[in-house]
Amino acid sequence: MAVQVTVLPSPRCLFDDPVQIRVTGLLPQQAVTLRACLLDEAGELFQAHARYRAGGSGELDLTRCPALGGSYSGVEPMGLLWSLQSKTPYKRLAKRNVLTPFCVDLEVYEGHGDMSQLLGKCTHERYFLGEGVKRISVREGRLKATLFLPPGPGPFPGLIDLYGSGGGLVEYRASLLASRGFVTLALAYMAFEDLPAMPEILELDYFQEAIDFLQKQQQSCETFRVSYRTKAHYKVKDAGIGVLGLSKGADLALSMATFLPGIKAAVSISGSGFNSFIPLRGDGFTIPAHPYDLGRMKTNEESGFVDFSDILDDHRDPATWGSRIPVEKSLAKFLFLSGLDDKNWKSDLYCRDAVQRLHQCGQKVEFCSYSGAGHLLEPPYLPLCQSSIHKVLGVFVQWGGQWREHARAQEDAWHRIQAFFWKHLMNSDIPKSNL
Repeated sequence: MAVQVTVLPSPRCLFDDPVQIRVTGLLPQQAVTLRACLLDEAGELFQAHARYRAGGSGELDLTRCPALGGSYSGVEPMGLLWSLQSKTPYKRLAKRNVLTPFCVDLEVYEGHGDMSQLLGKCTHERYFLGEGVKRISVREGRLKATLFLPPGPGPFPGLIDLYGSGGGLVEYRASLLASRGFVTLALAYMAFEDLPAMPEILELDYFQEAIDFLQKQQQSCETFRVSYRTKAHYKVKDAGIGVLGLSKGADLALSMATFLPGIKAAVSISGSGFNSFIPLRGDGFTIPAHPYDLGRMKTNEESGFVDFSDILDDHRDPATWGSRIPVEKSLAKFLFLSGLDDKNWKSDLYCRDAVQRLHQCGQKVEFCSYSGAGHLLEPPYLPLCQSSIHKVLGVFVQWGGQWREHARAQEDAWHRIQAFFWKHLMNSDIPKSNL
């Protein structure tokens, strides 16, 4: 019987879907090594491997069989995905073109040695755009964004998705959220096209334009022009918009929920309760950047990694409170997520400060802090990136995180984010089709 590697329930799925990897046709108790290989869009090779022993029937099921070593150990059904590492150190796996899948070669080799004898393989395709989801480039007014529309007429909950100070227009989280039933606008605000890499100031009006853009789709009876060539009848649920952000995008999400009335729910991922690094100007006011001193930046002489964790002034010092985002004045609902092994900055401490202020005002807030998780809490099964180059600063920075714990945190956080927005934007649970 030939050795076969299969992926169930299908060799093709969304990237955030768990799967069952099975190997059949082995000898009873046969020692084998499984390897996953993924070539990203820049030609960088990511690999993971684990050693296994087949069962008495010659079958190997990763949902039941423990790995005996390699990139991970123990029963880890998705370990070959979340433990992928690049052959070149300090590379981050991120999807640039969401219209194409990541293709993962799953291979099984004889023994626990040099992996010279290939027994069987298959290719597993993991997509970022669900069937029927539309991707529309948005250049309306000042907006630099991409709109993702789920299939069907809706109504759908509407989201604005913000990434961090690395800038650019990041689409993969937004495309997955649209695949789960959210109209999602991935929004660039720095280091993209004519947007400066490090703006002298950010304008709340720009983010208001994004809210207005989504609110236009609440007119269910009108035909809304979503591009110069395309018209659609999609609609956003007329119950407020959600916003989620990572790192710098997280404090922008809190500012939007505090100062802009169209936001009903906000998620802060590895963020803070103050305005970080770039002044934010609103209607008649400006929130300065939280005071910091680059002289407190530390550089590891051996690795060259830069440690920014101590450059910020103590957020408990009243002298810094002018940079606080007054979240306690907001009518929105909040979810804070942070990792206790964040090496980029003290996000857990900063989130706790904002949560405490909300509690003192009698507001309910959701907060989850993950042991062993780093700064870059991403959609599930994207592998941990502990260190990489910062696209804007041009230096290597540490993000932190422990492999297994970070993977667990990403799975839990992804479910919490969706449940939070369904609850507060649609007054419902996550649809069963999304589970």
